[in-house]
Amino acid sequence: MPPAIVDSHVHFWDPAQLHYPWLDGVPSLHRAFLPRDYAAATGHIPIDRIVFVEANCRPAEARREVELVERLAEAGPRVAGIVAFVDVAQGLGPRGSGLAKTLDALSTLPRVKGIRQNIQGQPAGFCRTRAFVDGVRAVGRCGLVFDLCATHDQLGEVVDLVRDCPETRFVLDHCGKPAIRQRSLEPWSERIARLAAHENTCCKLSGLLTEAGEAWCPEDLLPYAARVVECFGPERVLYASDWPVLTLVGDYSTWYGFTERFTRGWGAADRGRFYGDNAARVYGL
Repeated sequence: MPPAIVDSHVHFWDPAQLHYPWLDGVPSLHRAFLPRDYAAATGHIPIDRIVFVEANCRPAEARREVELVERLAEAGPRVAGIVAFVDVAQGLGPRGSGLAKTLDALSTLPRVKGIRQNIQGQPAGFCRTRAFVDGVRAVGRCGLVFDLCATHDQLGEVVDLVRDCPETRFVLDHCGKPAIRQRSLEPWSERIARLAAHENTCCKLSGLLTEAGEAWCPEDLLPYAARVVECFGPERVLYASDWPVLTLVGDYSTWYGFTERFTRGWGAADRGRFYGDNAARVYGL
């Protein structure tokens, strides 16, 4: 068992404090999920630190979400990093206003390590617009990571985005959400290889349970997990849970157990990288 795990993808939310429109369609998640719930879910699994990732609240409340997580971090020291929402597609404008002002302000907060604006759910071409590309470049100039949340059919455009932003560090969320229920490897597999060819990009091993659905079995996940490690290597794959979204199809220990079995044959150094060192390095924890 790793001595200290960094869970690089955790969400907290409280619908009594902020608005999350997407939760209206997911009744089982439409309640508060906070550090005490995470502690109960993880039990004796040795989670040392976590990275909070924005939970898709109303965009106008994004700064309040950061403030909420900062308060949670003061009460629970395991919260070591924050990936905040910013509308990077809004356009840069003059220095000191709009996006530039928002990024400058966030980059002064010690726990803010990255930015995310979902590509998933957006129309084709969204992440190829000039405003979005310029915004992602600005994220890199501020020294922040950009988290890529996109589905398998969007990865071709994501590869082009990464190519056009060589100075920005990227982390792909949830293995690019492959079509596991359809048992489809291509073109996801080829696009993962092209994305991994860019050294400024890492990948979180997460989200596979949710993409597989309730009837999943370990054999369903293995080809996708193995392909990610084959392409990115153990130096650029991060352990992550996507809690509490993963509770739609399983519990925390089930996902952790899968990763334990998947990495059992690895050497101690590679397991240490996967479970903690890579996330600490990438996010600057």
